[in-house]
Amino acid sequence: MRFYWPVMTDVAEITPRVTVCNCQAVRQAARHVTQLYDRHMAPVGLRITQYSLMMTLSRLGPLSINALADHMVMDRTTMGRALRPLQRDGLIAIGRGKDGRTRALSLTPAGKLKLDAAMPLWRAAQAEFEAAFGTDESADFRATLAKAAVLFRQVESPVP
Repeated sequence: MRFYWPVMTDVAEITPRVTVCNCQAVRQAARHVTQLYDRHMAPVGLRITQYSLMMTLSRLGPLSINALADHMVMDRTTMGRALRPLQRDGLIAIGRGKDGRTRALSLTPAGKLKLDAAMPLWRAAQAEFEAAFGTDESADFRATLAKAAVLFRQVESPVP
């Protein structure tokens, strides 16, 4: 199944589907974008979430589970579940951390090979997204999402 981005030129075309809830709008878009990237990643047997975790480990080097969870804006339990298949498949290793009390995650040689195989597929997904959404719009979109991530990281507090 090929994912096609609708080309809309008239606001009236999208108005019935627009939600006033920012969270719902972001989650709906995220699900569609995830499906696009997952479709591209399928030939190497990765999901985009796994690719993102592996790419982060590749860029930042060995990290504690908590540090990776913090970087990915995930809770520790969710991170643990996300890492299990990568560890099971021999793509990441969980070893001793810096102080002996923590555990450090790193890519294995097999993980590096898988990441190398996945990178052109990620580039193809990125290109498909940008062809549909627009290169400048994509850059603006990423900047807006980064701004939201920073803003809400600073104001996080328990809901009363």
